[in-house]
Amino acid sequence: MKKLSVSALALTAFAGFASADELTIAIVNNGHMINMQTVAEAYTAETGVKLNWVSLEEGVLREQVTSDTATGGGQYDVINIGMQEAPIWGAAGWIEPLNFGADYDADDILPAIRAGLSHEGTMYAAPFYGESSMVMYRKDLMDAAGVSIADNDSWDNVKAAAAAIHNPDAGVYGVCLRGKPGWGDNMALITTVVNSFGGAWFDKDFRPALDSDEWKAAINFYVDLLGTYGPPGSEGNSFNEILALYNEGKCGMWIDATIAASFLEVDGVAYAQSPNAGNPVGANWLWAWAMAVPAGSPNADAAKDFIEWATSKEYVQAVANHPDFGWGSVPTGQRASTYAFPEFQAVAGFAAAEMAAIESAAPEATDLKPYVGVQFAAIPEFPEVGSAVAQEMAAALSGAKSVDDALADAQAAADAIMSEAGYY
Repeated sequence: MKKLSVSALALTAFAGFASADELTIAIVNNGHMINMQTVAEAYTAETGVKLNWVSLEEGVLREQVTSDTATGGGQYDVINIGMQEAPIWGAAGWIEPLNFGADYDADDILPAIRAGLSHEGTMYAAPFYGESSMVMYRKDLMDAAGVSIADNDSWDNVKAAAAAIHNPDAGVYGVCLRGKPGWGDNMALITTVVNSFGGAWFDKDFRPALDSDEWKAAINFYVDLLGTYGPPGSEGNSFNEILALYNEGKCGMWIDATIAASFLEVDGVAYAQSPNAGNPVGANWLWAWAMAVPAGSPNADAAKDFIEWATSKEYVQAVANHPDFGWGSVPTGQRASTYAFPEFQAVAGFAAAEMAAIESAAPEATDLKPYVGVQFAAIPEFPEVGSAVAQEMAAALSGAKSVDDALADAQAAADAIMSEAGYY
């Protein structure tokens, strides 16, 4: 195992201000986060800081971390959050600002990722990995069926390709997409579909726009595509469930987080930029799973030291040099320097597609949408709105409700939340 760099990490400071004996860290149960528990054994060995890991499913993590941080519960020293929360929580004083030394090289963090985790130029969460979304597909199945997927293809062509490779008798489904309810689960994918159909969460006055023609067209398409050519029970599938299905050879095509490419084990995977229905802006999302320190933590200094290490260039090298992992397992989408390593380029056939997706993501507010964010709206009320709508979309996918009824109920719920919040 590679020895940690004491000079780079300033570990000698632990003898002074950063003297915590242990840290409790809440993480999402995704692959790179799980790997960190093993890599960080070296951190404990060198610093003496015991790391207590709380690994949670994405939706559960968001609920617990939000509740604990908002109330100052103090259950965690380090928390996983993302671009929706970081600038809002930073502005509210819920999390500590992160100001690391020159050796950390904050300028190496991809600009879009760093900006999304900052408020007024101050970074409040450091990216462990970053991502956009893209198409990951079985080229062997496409070739055998005589179809293809192009960058920024139309949704109609995607549907035709899914139909051509769909073979449930052989255990292969044409397309796998998120259906599990959650603002960061099914709604992450669904929002990019809506965006590509020309829709948005809110109008210029922040009134919910879920009853628009664009939403109706997008959701009808999504429900038909996944209901016809997806695996049974898709309303229960999110990232981890679909990753397992893909690696079992059951998915011919998957549109999801670019980070998934690091964990695909089947042969013949090819990549394409996300499809659209005429509007490419917002067709691929932008996200980072990042680390933050809840305000008022008694172990704040030690927590920041850990985050500085876990999101550093040295950490990437530690994963690359670890006997259990290697260059194919390093976290991506956060630092430009990672993509310059020949060793990484040699094993990461997805690298160019991932970087293109991240660089083309468009989180800025536009005439179409008055809010920052691609697959979310960077306003405090969005998690509540998104969660309510997510349940309705899952009901439409499962057949429990018609699309029209689900959207009507979603509009009513969102309208009640935004009205109560005082937007109008």
